[in-house]
Amino acid sequence: MPLERFFRSNGWQLPVALIVFAALLVACASRPRGVLQPVAAAPSTSQVDMLVATMRDRSENPGEMFSGERAPAAAFAEITVSIPPANRRKVGEVAWPRRLPPNPETDFAAIKAEQLDKTAAEKWLSSSVRKSQNRSVLVFIHGFNNHFEDAVFRFAQIMHDSRAHTVPLLATWPSRGHLLDYGYDRESTNYTRNAVENMFQYLARDPEVKEVSILAHSMGNWLALESLRQMAIRNGGLPAKFKNVMLAAPDVDVDVFRSQIADMGKQRPRFTLFVSRDDRALAVSRRVWGNVPRLGAIDPEQSPYKEELAANDITVIDLTKLKEGDRLHHTKFAESPEIVQLIGAPLSTGQTLTDSRTGLGDTIVTMTAGAAHTVGTAAGLVVAAPVAVIDQNTRENYGRHAGALVGPSGQAKQSSTNPDCSNMSQSRGGYCSR
Repeated sequence: MPLERFFRSNGWQLPVALIVFAALLVACASRPRGVLQPVAAAPSTSQVDMLVATMRDRSENPGEMFSGERAPAAAFAEITVSIPPANRRKVGEVAWPRRLPPNPETDFAAIKAEQLDKTAAEKWLSSSVRKSQNRSVLVFIHGFNNHFEDAVFRFAQIMHDSRAHTVPLLATWPSRGHLLDYGYDRESTNYTRNAVENMFQYLARDPEVKEVSILAHSMGNWLALESLRQMAIRNGGLPAKFKNVMLAAPDVDVDVFRSQIADMGKQRPRFTLFVSRDDRALAVSRRVWGNVPRLGAIDPEQSPYKEELAANDITVIDLTKLKEGDRLHHTKFAESPEIVQLIGAPLSTGQTLTDSRTGLGDTIVTMTAGAAHTVGTAAGLVVAAPVAVIDQNTRENYGRHAGALVGPSGQAKQSSTNPDCSNMSQSRGGYCSR
């Protein structure tokens, strides 16, 4: 059965052009993986040194370091990322290498990538905090569909371009980095809650650390909020040194958020919520999750949100009118040099974020995989197609899954909802890694 007829038989109207588009995507070359194999530093570049805490399993590929599978215990690493000179990249851009090894003059590159044990990680943190301007730490929790290297390079870009004088701590959870692994990724955030809470508890106890800020994006907001909620219930509140929690485009049910905030009690950090009512990725998520509004796409001037946000002393930054970023309006800060640079000063001085022009996020595309799991892989690819036009990760994943649907002669495979494990590794749980 031709692919177009296959989709139409399942109730989807698919333009012929999409078939051509899918075929082109299958043939598209992707950027290299395993880019974290260290290279020599170049004198003209800048550097970002970060500590990594992760529940990802170790990878056999040295240039990958950690995979998207789940580990039984937390692991740690120190990574130094080289950033090309200002005249070779735009602020807000991650300059991915097109080939290996990376060229530090033009590409983001790792010049140090060492795994640490817990003792060495604690020593690195204490030493770095003592050297910092105000003994502060910024914890970054990425969103859905991120390989390990995606999270590392994005956080390095945020730290460099924002000019924040704070110690970077990346909390990265097991995301497989595949568009249609939404369900696995979502459960991985739940799997990681205890580890992130333990990290927060350590930062609270460490006398060297005077201030902690948290930046989460999209699905990472669920992990951040759940970990803070657990900590508050266990401790009877959150520590005063936890100053800022920044929720960028949060893919969180508004009703669930309401209960999470209540469980944290009155003693909690300053929450800053970044919303955009034209966020198309979160619009898809809303349809997937029972038509309940997602926190990152609410209208903060409408009831009951306006009153509830005010009652909980939550600062709202409405980015709806800002036209920077991708066509999904899910990553507005990343394309605006002025906005990303506004992040740094408040974090460096311990202020709350209140500037209405400030936006946070990263350039990963989220939520389309949720639709794919709801209506089946074939239909999900139709939902993902507009995303694939503007996002490289989606182009790669779309092409991979379109290739699984379309045979060598352009014939659609008979099943679109069951995983094809013939060319995929099996997870430790015995399920197809998809």
